[in-house]
Amino acid sequence: MYILKNVLRNLTRSKGRTVLVAIIVLAISFSACIGLSIRQAANTAKEQSLESMQITAQISLDRSSMMQDFGGAPEEGQEFDISGFADRMQEAGSLTLEEMETYAQAASVEDFYYSLSVSLNGADGLEPVSTDTSTDTEDAEDTADSDSAMPDMGGGPGGMQDMPGGGPGGFQRGGWGTQGDFTVVGYGSDAAMTDFINGTSTITDGAMFEENTGEAQCVISDELATYNALAVGDTIAVENPNNEGETYTFQIVGIYNNSQSTVTTGGMMGGFSTANDPANQIYTGYAALKAVTEASEAAAVTSTDEETGRETTTAIPEQLSGTYAFASVKDYEAFEAEARALGLDDSYTITSSDLTAFEQSMLPLENLSQMALYFLLVVLGIGALVLIVLNIFNVRERKYEIGVLTAIGMKKRKVALQFITEIFIVTFFAIVVGGAAGAVSSVPVTNSLLASQTQSQADTADRQEAGFGRPVGGPEADQGGGPGGEQGDVPALPDGGEPGGNMLRNYVTEVTSATNITVLLQLLGLGILLTIVASGASVVFIMRYEPLKILSNRD
Repeated sequence: MYILKNVLRNLTRSKGRTVLVAIIVLAISFSACIGLSIRQAANTAKEQSLESMQITAQISLDRSSMMQDFGGAPEEGQEFDISGFADRMQEAGSLTLEEMETYAQAASVEDFYYSLSVSLNGADGLEPVSTDTSTDTEDAEDTADSDSAMPDMGGGPGGMQDMPGGGPGGFQRGGWGTQGDFTVVGYGSDAAMTDFINGTSTITDGAMFEENTGEAQCVISDELATYNALAVGDTIAVENPNNEGETYTFQIVGIYNNSQSTVTTGGMMGGFSTANDPANQIYTGYAALKAVTEASEAAAVTSTDEETGRETTTAIPEQLSGTYAFASVKDYEAFEAEARALGLDDSYTITSSDLTAFEQSMLPLENLSQMALYFLLVVLGIGALVLIVLNIFNVRERKYEIGVLTAIGMKKRKVALQFITEIFIVTFFAIVVGGAAGAVSSVPVTNSLLASQTQSQADTADRQEAGFGRPVGGPEADQGGGPGGEQGDVPALPDGGEPGGNMLRNYVTEVTSATNITVLLQLLGLGILLTIVASGASVVFIMRYEPLKILSNRD
């Protein structure tokens, strides 16, 4: 009790010193509260977003791993065995629907949906939407033919594509052959039509075909309908680009509008074919499109190269894409082990474009959180140093008081405790005031700094885009960027999205809460730490003083 009375007496007697220490601690606590709130807001936003978002993933060939298994980079003077690697890729093959459904039985999988994509030409006057008026149809066909002969190691969801070879009029198995003017996508369920679920695309006329229908029905974009003077109820004809005269018809049951159809893809394939234009995407049911590819396979003409032994066919090549949905990130992380246990080969990798997009959206907030940490460390370091210096002067000024107290019988540790208590009381009240002010200011300050960080991030992306003349990321960004290539060159993205561009601009721009009980406890802990550090110098000096020397040599 005596110590407490002495503490209160000293605080009120030395008002100037008490106020000075309180102001310093107040500034430290306010700044620390803002810094801790920013970091807490980043962690909270990340956790809440991960809890609320549905994670989707795809299984694709891991070309990088396969290339390493195949021998890796050739030694100097040697050439990479492209033909052998192509055979290895073809041998691995793409996952069948039955295999995908087997992995969908994993306990972590919440839902599974799939789609089938093919590239076809228009027939009976059906023309693709195109802004290129300098190239006629014949030139476009020549371009497509030459493109089909280019060696490429592209990959698609759940399978592979663009294997070497495949001249005009056919393609080597495992390749895409001649690319058509349209991308036709057959969906296995309504859940697979993510563009219509998230509102990117909406039916403006007619209706969507029935789920799981086998009828040759389709929906087309409003741009394609306008370009060809088509309406609901009309019939369109499409043609196998590898075999002229092999045509198939679909009845238009609906016309949709794609809000992102004016966005151009930033990848290099964007300029090679109109099939990559979202306006030239035709949607139908999986069963209906599968019937087309099966009929094409049955009517296909095949031949074998005598020198290479490669088989060439005129059948329409198809790309099967399977998507696995998970309720949480933990389920997604558990899926790989479960899929391996169900027989998934090491040649395949599991990737999620949702997590990639999420990490990109959190980038400004995470950068701000990192900056807040550095700011917090600097403030605490400088503040602690100032408090230490003040306490050293305080102890030296009160040296005679220390000598008197110890001379009358008070133990040095109790004298030290008195000085520590003085600092703690001032620190506690200053932290309460500073923490309250910081809590009130944390959200607007955080949002203001976050807006600046987001704008800075966007400006950097704009400068890079201006320098490259396209969204930065190149073909890998447009193709998913993962091992094995989640999104392939042909056909275009079924959802008409732009993973290389606008998806990366979907940043977190504001937080709704920043300071919580965690921040307050951390702030209290920092206050105790400051008290210990600042009073440490006092304790050292007090323990070194000898009362008789102090009293006999009073300055």
